[in-house]
Amino acid sequence: MSQFIMVGCDLHDRTMLLRYAIDTAEPQQLSFENNVLGRQQMIRRLKSIAQDHGSTKIVFAYEASGLGFGLADQLIDSGIECHVLSPTLLPKTPKSAKLKTDSKDAQMLLEQLRGWALAGNRLPIVWTPPQRLRDDRELVRARIDAGDELTRVKLKILSMLKRREIPKPTSYHCKWSKAFVTWLREIITSLEIAVAPVLERLVDRYELYKREITKLNQALRELSRQPRYRVSHQELRKLPGVGLLVAMSFLTEMGDLHRFENRRQIGAYLGLCPAAHESGEATDRKGRITRQGPSRLRKLLCQAAWVSVRHCSEAAESYHRIKQGQKKRTKKATVALMRKLAVKMWHRAMSCGVSCELQGRGGPRDSIESCLAGTNA
Repeated sequence: MSQFIMVGCDLHDRTMLLRYAIDTAEPQQLSFENNVLGRQQMIRRLKSIAQDHGSTKIVFAYEASGLGFGLADQLIDSGIECHVLSPTLLPKTPKSAKLKTDSKDAQMLLEQLRGWALAGNRLPIVWTPPQRLRDDRELVRARIDAGDELTRVKLKILSMLKRREIPKPTSYHCKWSKAFVTWLREIITSLEIAVAPVLERLVDRYELYKREITKLNQALRELSRQPRYRVSHQELRKLPGVGLLVAMSFLTEMGDLHRFENRRQIGAYLGLCPAAHESGEATDRKGRITRQGPSRLRKLLCQAAWVSVRHCSEAAESYHRIKQGQKKRTKKATVALMRKLAVKMWHRAMSCGVSCELQGRGGPRDSIESCLAGTNA
């Protein structure tokens, strides 16, 4: 019988602390630097231990973090089975939070692996997107971030005008037209010497982000014409409220759409399902939405839902039917439209066929809870 080597790794920017064990033997500890040389040394050491004990399989696990999936890629390419685990689904107690060390964290990951390998317990594995999809996400997220920065600059400019009691001209059809920006430049000279440079810098930043958004939009259009997105992107754009950014954000953040089996899983993944507080005699007590999954996509779905209400009679009818004329039900109606729109987008994209280039690691039928932590990686 071949022995099974399991490794739990507490990964940091500069260090990697490992706790490994062979089947049910006493765990051992190793430490390496988190760089190219340190990772190579770690792989050689693990393979040497496996050879010494006649093991044919090494299973490695670490928590998902801002470091991404580079370590998992390297380990898998070296022939080591690697799983990236969801931090939100790993066991935590008040005591463990007060006695937190790298060694304890690595031991906890090792115990999770042991329970999965030896007892068949569920392992909260994060779906790992392919490298090309990760690169596509970088572009889409950069465009979203640029839009957020532009909004912040606009608010700062308007707040400064309000504080200085400077009335905005009403002759411009669009508040942020070229003529309005020219007017902002003109009033800089009339401001105090301490205030004028501030407004000038804000206007400079506004024009900088406008140029950046123009360039990113062009790159995003080119990405949408790629074979892996072209058909599904065109189909999603037919839905009211769905533009270039919303469609591409949905396709890149959701990744392999075959992971989802029904609309309930779509709602759970996007954090648009209600939380449950049901225990004991309380069998029907729901809370606010869970807000799990990609917050960027939720924000865009909210904007798209409002646009659909303004321009689509069917969406407006659904909105007012759920709202029932009550102001307190506005959020509930908006979330319902967001969820409905997301499900429609999923059906439309699935009907076009999903490119095999979007299929990552972790299996298409992983539980949705295991996928949630990997959405921001």
